[in-house]
Amino acid sequence: MSIRRELIDELLKDYANPQDILAEDGLLKQLTKAVIERCLETELDTHLGYAKHARQGNATGNRRNGHSQKTLKGEQGQVEIEVPRDRQGNFEPQLVQKGQTRLEGFDDKIIALYARGMTTRDIQAQLHELYGVEVSPTLISNVTEAVLDEVRQWQARPLEALYPIVYLDCLVIKVRENQQVVNKSVYLALGVNLSGYKELLGMWIAQHEGAKFWLAVLTELQNRGVKDIFIACVDGLTGFPEAIEAVFPQTRVQLCMVHLVRSSLRYVSYKHMKEVATDLKAIYTAGTEIEAELNLELFAEQWDSRYPSISKAWRTHWARVIPLFAFPAEIRKVIYTTNAIESLNMTLRKVTRNHRIFPSDEAVFKVVYLAVRNLAKKWTMPIHDWKPALNRFAVEFAERFP
Repeated sequence: MSIRRELIDELLKDYANPQDILAEDGLLKQLTKAVIERCLETELDTHLGYAKHARQGNATGNRRNGHSQKTLKGEQGQVEIEVPRDRQGNFEPQLVQKGQTRLEGFDDKIIALYARGMTTRDIQAQLHELYGVEVSPTLISNVTEAVLDEVRQWQARPLEALYPIVYLDCLVIKVRENQQVVNKSVYLALGVNLSGYKELLGMWIAQHEGAKFWLAVLTELQNRGVKDIFIACVDGLTGFPEAIEAVFPQTRVQLCMVHLVRSSLRYVSYKHMKEVATDLKAIYTAGTEIEAELNLELFAEQWDSRYPSISKAWRTHWARVIPLFAFPAEIRKVIYTTNAIESLNMTLRKVTRNHRIFPSDEAVFKVVYLAVRNLAKKWTMPIHDWKPALNRFAVEFAERFP
C-alpha cells in the first residue's frame, strides 16, 4: 500500500528540520501513538457492534467507558497511549493486549542483540542510546527466556538417517555454579548431510567428559534418527572412539586436522607461524602414509630444536591421523577442510568473549543457540568440493550408501 504524497506533505509541513521527525516527541512517535489509538478505537467499535456516538449503542447494554493510560516501549522510544475501555470490562484489544508493555518487534531487537554476544548491561545501554528506552535486566531475561523452549524443541528434533561426516567440536566457557566459577565445555556435533550442507545436530554441556558421556550423546543422536555416520572427525576427545564403536561400530574415527594444527600452533611464535603451518600441511596433505611419515621426520629435523612438543604430539596421535590416507583425495579434502568448522568456531568465540562468566548453563544454551541460528542462515551452499567427495563416498561405502 502506498501513502499519498499530499498526506505526507501535510504531515511534514511543520517540520523544517528533518531531525525533528525522529526527536523525542517527533512525527514518528506521534504517528505511532495516533495509529495505535485509532486501531484500538476501531477494535472497540467491532467489540461493541456500533461506531462511536451511534444511536443504537444506547440499547446494547454496553458502552464506552473512557480510557486508561499505558506506556509502550518500542523503536520510537516510550510511547504513551490511551486504551479505550467498555463499561462491562470485557473488551480484550488484540493490537496491544492486556499486560503488553512492548510493541511488536521490540523483543526481536533484544534477542538480536543477545545473539551477538552482548551482555544484559550492554543491551540496556544500547536500547537506551538507540531508542531512549529504559529496560530492566528482568525484562531482558524474560524475553530471552522464551528462547529456551525453542532450544529444547531444536535439541529434540528428528535428524537424518545418514551423515557422511560429523565433526565434534568443543568450546570452553566459565559458568557460575554453587557460588563458584567453574570451567565447563560446550560440545557441538556438526554434521554434513548427503547434500553437502552443514547442520548443527546438537549441543551438550559437561564439566567432565569421557566414554560414558559420549555414549549418552551418541545414543541421543541415534534415538533422534541417525542410523549411520561414515567418518567422525574428533579433537582427541577422551572416550569418544570407544563410544563411537559401541553405537556406530562401522564409523571410522579420524582426528580432526584443523584441531591438531591449531593445537600445534599454540607453541609457535608469531614470526614462525606461517612457515610452521605450511610444513604441517605437507604432512596431512601427503599422498600416502609413508610420504606423511617422511614429512613428519623432515618437520622434526627443522623445528624440534625450537618446538619439540609439536612433532611429539603428532607421533602420539599418529594412529588417529593415518586413517586419512586410506581415503582418496576427494574425500580427504572435505575431511580436513577448515571451512566446515572454522566459521562456527570464530562466531562462537566472538559471541562468548563478552560473557566472561555465564550465570547458568541455561544462559550458555541461549547465547550459543542464537549465535548458531544466525550463522546457519549463511549455510546456503554445500561445502567446497562436495560433489567429487560424494561420488567417492558412494564407492568407498557402497554397501551402506543409500
